[in-house]
Amino acid sequence: QVHLVESGGGLVQPGGSLTLPCATSGIIFRMRDMGWYRQAPGKQRELVGAISTSGATNNADCVKGRFTIYRDNAQNIVYLQMNSLKPEDTAAYYCKVEASLGISGPYWGQGTQVNVSS
Repeated sequence: QVHLVESGGGLVQPGGSLTLPCATSGIIFRMRDMGWYRQAPGKQRELVGAISTSGATNNADCVKGRFTIYRDNAQNIVYLQMNSLKPEDTAAYYCKVEASLGISGPYWGQGTQVNVSS
């Protein structure tokens, strides 16, 4: 019954901003660490950032100072706020329910496309 749905993707100009929500169901959301990843065609999928059950975050060096991850435990949604977007940020963005030893998962969403161009 696990279901993750990313949305909010689209076309944005360089320097612009975009916020991606990931709505979840079928999990006890407040008890799960969550991650955001991205993948361009022909490229390796890479970690963008992650947020723990306590709200602690870590981001990849290439997005530090520009991207923010936050979560709404009442609505079971994790967000990726993206500012100062660059053409190099163009990719499909995926949310993920992280796993630890003896815990079910990981689970992936279907992805949402972000295109940064002028």
